[in-house]
Amino acid sequence: MTDVMTPEQRSRCMAAIKGKGTKPEMIVRKYLFSRGLRYRVNNRKLPGSPDIVLKKYKTVVFIDGCFWHGHEGCKYYRLPKTNVYFWKHKIAMNIARDYANGVDLHLAGWRVIRVWECDIKTKAKRQPTLERLYQEIVGGETKPIPYESSPDRMPVAAEPSSSYGK
Repeated sequence: MTDVMTPEQRSRCMAAIKGKGTKPEMIVRKYLFSRGLRYRVNNRKLPGSPDIVLKKYKTVVFIDGCFWHGHEGCKYYRLPKTNVYFWKHKIAMNIARDYANGVDLHLAGWRVIRVWECDIKTKAKRQPTLERLYQEIVGGETKPIPYESSPDRMPVAAEPSSSYGK
């Protein structure tokens, strides 16, 4: 299947997608600030330009969009029906880059915490996720870098699937 937009239209469309200051990021930032934590945003000196940098706790937080970062099993992550190879490759490269940045940060002594968009977007999950995030930051537990997605098996919107969308 070919793209239904011209290259110029697609370019305009892609350029309009926000990468910083997204709604999930703003929710997390407001919550952390209300709990008394002070932070920097999008520090370009660190690998991956983390969404939130808490220098006092030597912790960085990434708020990952489920589609763009390949959140396995999430209802917000489905590959488009058109240009499937392009999207598989793009998302696989995002996952690989996220992992490499996480390793680099970990080796530099930073704790890396990843929060998925769906855990902030869904009102039922939001408060427990934010509480857990706060406790993880101030508690200081060092955990391995969690990255659940696998570029080997990515769902395509055209495929029937019983495990997605539930």
